[in-house]
Amino acid sequence: SAGLIFLFYVAFYTFLAGLFVLTMYVMLQTLDDHKPTRQDRLTTPGMVIRPKADETFEIVYTIQKTESWDMYAQALDKFLGPYNNSLQVLKNDECTPDQYFLQEDSGDVKNNPKRSCQFNRTLLEECSGIDDRYYGYQEGKPCIIIKMNRVIGMFPGKDGQAPFVTCAAKRYKVGKDEWREDSDKIGELQYFPPNGTFNLMYYPYYGKKAQVNYSQPLVAVKFLNITTNEDVNIECKINSNNIPTGHERDKFAGRVSFKLRIN
Repeated sequence: SAGLIFLFYVAFYTFLAGLFVLTMYVMLQTLDDHKPTRQDRLTTPGMVIRPKADETFEIVYTIQKTESWDMYAQALDKFLGPYNNSLQVLKNDECTPDQYFLQEDSGDVKNNPKRSCQFNRTLLEECSGIDDRYYGYQEGKPCIIIKMNRVIGMFPGKDGQAPFVTCAAKRYKVGKDEWREDSDKIGELQYFPPNGTFNLMYYPYYGKKAQVNYSQPLVAVKFLNITTNEDVNIECKINSNNIPTGHERDKFAGRVSFKLRIN
């Protein structure tokens, strides 16, 4: 009868729903709330710059026109706000430099929340926005902030050698078999902290839930005498003895490229 058929389907779909719920429950029990169970796809972290006007990674402005570069200074102010010394002292610890800040769990006992090391804005010196609120843009000596993407459990250097950033003219194609680079235009560079290093004390990263106050270390690059009125193609990359070199086809793996033009 229609009633028996109806009851059969109710029981059948109830069983399927229960089986689905049970399967999901068992699977969720195998997951850790604080770190991914599997993480073998990402070996070389990406890099990004600030300020970033749009997805094209082009910074173009005219020195005499304040409105053309003021947005970059404001973007850096907003980005560096959480790195103010007063906030870092309240949230994070003063760690021992040049060594990993290890906070391992004890068996099933989670050492959470984990502490984080201070990255004070003043470490960026001339690019901190404290002494020069315009970050050098008003005089044609702009600062670019570089950060390396977070990777849980990554040890970016071995034998006490910290990773560091270097920037140079990017090689780009201008014809079928012709390449060019802007080495003669990029001028002198200055890095903050000195040598453009990401200190080891900011690693390893334990994840957003476990390390809620984590402040990513930054490197600032100041262009002291870049050629004006011309496009300059620049590539900044991470140098490390424990991070694989990114593939050339992935423009963000271990490197970041951008165009800088100052009129």
